[in-house]
Amino acid sequence: MRQMKYLWDYDIRILLAMEQAISGKKEFLDFLIENGYPEIAAFASAIRADEDAYQWLLKYGFLELSLLSDAIDGDKDALDWLNQHNLQTYMIIAMACQGSDEAKNYLAKNHLDFFIRFADTVAEELKYQKRERGDYHKFK
Repeated sequence: MRQMKYLWDYDIRILLAMEQAISGKKEFLDFLIENGYPEIAAFASAIRADEDAYQWLLKYGFLELSLLSDAIDGDKDALDWLNQHNLQTYMIIAMACQGSDEAKNYLAKNHLDFFIRFADTVAEELKYQKRERGDYHKFK
């Protein structure tokens, strides 16, 4: 069984590449894959609603990242799972992505400032996804 590596344990360059991949910049997704971070690439893609990436996370034992992706989307069961498995900081990151000022304040107080930026990037991606789902022109 693999040792869990928390997001904040990754080098900041990897986290910044993840953030850019979430923003849709494919060259950063490729960078993550080519440099040995397929789980981070899959997580970024799962946030972008890529079902294959989500399934990859499950298949290769990154359940916490798949459930963080679900929690970011507002899945209460995923939030509960994170809480039950002592991943409260992941819960807080998910709530920050949903716009919680309280969660962002917690991240700031605990020197997890990158994840405030991450939350803002993810929030923009979620808004984009919502607009795309609601665009009736896409249903032709």
